[in-house]
Parts: sequence; C-alpha cells; structure tokens
Amino acid sequence: MSGFGVYVHWPYCAAICPYCDFNVYRARDLDPAPLLAAIVADLEAQAARYAFPAADTLFLGGGTPSLLSGTDLARLIAAVDRVVGLKPDAEITLEANPEDAARFADHARAGVNRFSVGIQALNDADLKALGRFHSAQGARDAIEAAAATGRRVSMDLIYARQGQTLEAWAQELTEALALPVEHLSLYQLSVEAGTAFARAKARGRLVLPALEEAASFYESTLALCAAAGMPAYEVSNHARSVAARSRHNGLYWSGGTWAGVGPGAHGRVIDPTGALLATVAHAQPGAYRQAVETTGVGFAECAPMAPEEAGDERLVMGLRTVDGVSIAAVEALWGRPMRRDVLGALRADGFLTTDDGVLRLTPAGFLVADRIALELAVL
Repeated sequence: MSGFGVYVHWPYCAAICPYCDFNVYRARDLDPAPLLAAIVADLEAQAARYAFPAADTLFLGGGTPSLLSGTDLARLIAAVDRVVGLKPDAEITLEANPEDAARFADHARAGVNRFSVGIQALNDADLKALGRFHSAQGARDAIEAAAATGRRVSMDLIYARQGQTLEAWAQELTEALALPVEHLSLYQLSVEAGTAFARAKARGRLVLPALEEAASFYESTLALCAAAGMPAYEVSNHARSVAARSRHNGLYWSGGTWAGVGPGAHGRVIDPTGALLATVAHAQPGAYRQAVETTGVGFAECAPMAPEEAGDERLVMGLRTVDGVSIAAVEALWGRPMRRDVLGALRADGFLTTDDGVLRLTPAGFLVADRIALELAVL
C-alpha cells in the first residue's frame, strides 16, 4: 500500500510488563506537557526539513498512550494535523490498556478512530503471570467500551504461554473471536534479553513450549481465525476485511515512509535529495527533550540507508504479509538480482510462490519466514 504516516511514541506505563523490551518507563505523577511539547516541536522541525506529504495514518504507540487524557490527545492530534496534515480518511490508532477504558469515549471524541487494546490473555491466572493489572472480565469490559465508541477495535493476545495447552488456547481464542472486534494481533510469547522473563527463564522459573509445540499453536491459530472469518493477512495479524487491516502497520510492511517522534521512535523519511533516511530518536525522555531543545529534532541517529539494508528490510517486511513482496522492488533497492537458484529451491520445497513476480510465503513458509528472508538476502 505504501504511503506516509506519523508514529508518536509515548514511553510511559503504569507498570512494566515482564515480557516487554520496548522503550518504556514507569509513570510516576507525570506531567505530560513538557514531553508533548517536545514531540510537537520535533515533528515541526522534521516537517520543515523533509517537506512531508499529508499523512495517511497516525499511530499513537508506546508505552501506554491511553494514559493521556482526551484533552491532551485532542491537542496532539490537532498539532499533527496542523504541522503535517491528516488526510480526511486518515487512520488514527491509539494503543490502549484495559485499565484506561473510562477514557475511551474521550479519546474517541479527541479524534482516535481505531483502538488497539492490549488484552494479552483472557484468564486471570495468566494475566497475573504476565504482569497485567486487569482481570479477564475487565478485558471484556474494555473491548465493549472501545466498541461502544463506534470506532474500529483491535485486540492483542499472547499465546504459547507457560503451561498453556492447545485446548485452552483454542477456547480462549474462540472467546476473543466472539467479542466485538474486527482485528486481532496474536503473538507467540517470546523471551527478550534484558526483560524480567529472560531472568526468570535463566533461573529455570519460566519454561515455554518447545518449537514443535509452538508451531502447533500457530497452525491452530491460523485455522481457528480463518474459520471464524478473520484470516491472517500478516504473520501475526488477522482482520475481518481489508478495510479492518492496520493501515499504519501496512506502511512498514509495504515500503512506505513515516516520521517517528517521541523517545526511542524510529522513522523512515525521504530527504530533499531523494535519499531514504533511517532515523532513531534518543531513548531516554530527558535526553530526547534536550536534543529537541538544542538541535530542533530528537534524533540520536539519522543516516541514509545502504542499498543492501533497504532491500533487506523491504524483503523481510514484505514477506510477512499475504500480499507478498515484489522481486523487482527488492532488486531495485539492492541494485542486484535475487538468486534464482535459492528461489527455485525454496519454491520446490513448498515454502513460497513467485507468481507474477511477487514472492509470497505459503503456510509452511510463514513458520520460518525469517530464515527464508535470510537465505534470499545472502549473496
């Protein structure tokens, strides 16, 4: 789909989940105004440098941006519209926690038209193990509250959790599919370095399903969602219709560009010479604000992407979707042809198809998507 979007990273959370390796910090009696002002100033400076087109999407991620009041969000959305311009049909997504459901109506009035609610589990024992503060009933109530706004609703769930059986997951997913949502983001629990779960695993206190069992969870997930009319359109994402797909994430998967603002935000922007730049903001909120004050932008890094890097990213991200990725587009970024012998072998093994010059993974290929991308990228 490509296009242009704006990603705003709000790094604060009420608590840090033990599986999370995002750039997040605990919110303690936080006044949001200084950071919000820095985010707007950063976007203003970037827009002046790069002459952004009007945005197709705005994604308010984190962290927990649903901690912000409706008033704060309205001001932020208005600022993005003033600085960059939001198209009349722009998708405006808010990542939200169930505990903030009382604010959802205010968030919708502020301009949010898509809620992405971090449920993660639908039973109380596993919610506690995941470090979540809401109950299963609280999760259901939050989804109902989001749906009551009349906006689009997506929910996140984590599967292949410690002690979880395939039967239990099937029951939980079936319940999720019956809720008033039109999009599901379903992730296998992974243990990332530096997290509390990584420390627990090292001590033998966290034991997750083996690879073969985890693959069974994934295959069951695909089958249940497809049967319920919510097929996968990306490795971890399912939607009831094309209109219900995440348009902002589609920018990442299809080679679009986006401005990243807020602590730790990443961006892909085009400079006046036509070069594709990769930007990374300072991670610490204080360092980010100081950078904006002294340089105008919050960048810790800003550099042109090397042809190999740009091509690899296009390949890896595009292969994650059912739409696939154009061979010619990847080759144009690389400045070299893709190895036809590797393509032929992967096709013969049933991992991908190459119809009309488009690489698409088969269900078997989705299970090993990263490995396939690596094989195709290596010279």
